[in-house]
Amino acid sequence: MKVSKVYWTDLRTTPDTPMPVKLDRLLRAAGLADLELRKKLVALKIHFGEPGNLSYIRPPYVAPVARLVRELGGRPFLTDSNTLYSGRRHNAYDHIRAALENGFSRDATGCDILIADGLRGNDFVLLPVKGGKHCSAAMIGSAVAEADAIISLNHFKGHELTGFGGAVKNLGMGCASRGGKRFLHEVSHPSILQADCTGCGSCVENCAAGAVTLNPEGRAVIDHKLCTGCCQCVAVCGFGAARASEGSASAVCGRRIAEYTAAVVRGRPGFHVNFVMNVSPNCDCWAHNDAPIVADIGIFASPDPVALDQACVDAVNAAPAVGGTVLMDKAYGGSGEKFGHIHPDTDWSATLDHCELLDLGSRAYDLVKV
Repeated sequence: MKVSKVYWTDLRTTPDTPMPVKLDRLLRAAGLADLELRKKLVALKIHFGEPGNLSYIRPPYVAPVARLVRELGGRPFLTDSNTLYSGRRHNAYDHIRAALENGFSRDATGCDILIADGLRGNDFVLLPVKGGKHCSAAMIGSAVAEADAIISLNHFKGHELTGFGGAVKNLGMGCASRGGKRFLHEVSHPSILQADCTGCGSCVENCAAGAVTLNPEGRAVIDHKLCTGCCQCVAVCGFGAARASEGSASAVCGRRIAEYTAAVVRGRPGFHVNFVMNVSPNCDCWAHNDAPIVADIGIFASPDPVALDQACVDAVNAAPAVGGTVLMDKAYGGSGEKFGHIHPDTDWSATLDHCELLDLGSRAYDLVKV
């Protein structure tokens, strides 16, 4: 069995070793400095955060990565693809403005922004998926597909459809064009629990597909012929009435994400960094973020995105739960799997298992502290 190395650093600092210095040491120890990046266009894949959400990766953490890439002769740029749901990142114009509003300026990060799939999310390249069970090609945003190297910078947190979001999800879902996202989401069929619906209409107003309406009783209903599965209704419901799909849909979606990740990373240099900080229970696509479920743990890095995600899941599960969070709302017993407890209808292990079948990496790892 292949065993990958995952490197990590805690968040303790001294006057001689501020966090940018520690991050630079971590990147070098984990192998970023060993990549051949001279004259290469290097995509730094990040989630810029939906305005209103404050748990995304802070821009100053990007600067040491961009600086090292330039030191190696590379030409880094920040990128993300447009969202399937309505919001502040639905097209490139609003997406860039949202990123700048959240602080991702050239001065702060050391590089510029290119939206991967163009103005309206339709600029993509079909990349082959070797050994794919769900697709033979992936619709990947052109700025990522045509880059010479890929470095993912990932906020590690919970996710209502995939259990958690880390390197694999940021690469697979995050690099997909709008059409690609439709394919990844189409197995998801969110539902409305009528007994819990208050008829506030928030889901109706925020559904980009026009799939949610209020019935004669004033309760929300979803037309699944129109639904794209983006789960925006789940994100905006303040009463727990909108629910994501059951585990089987989560598993299929996760496997599809794994295959899109394979299309993104194969055939070029790659490196991945997970920030296990502000571990919120849900995706950064929401316009708000709930309280972190564990204290900040650190920053993890590896050329293997599968081992990296597995190490971060294990770190979160081993950490004490923070009181007064959604874990306590859902009667967490104090030990064991946290993301599955928060999102019981999800199956994140199916994603990593499929990654191993695709030879993207290994769930077995050695953890090395820097």
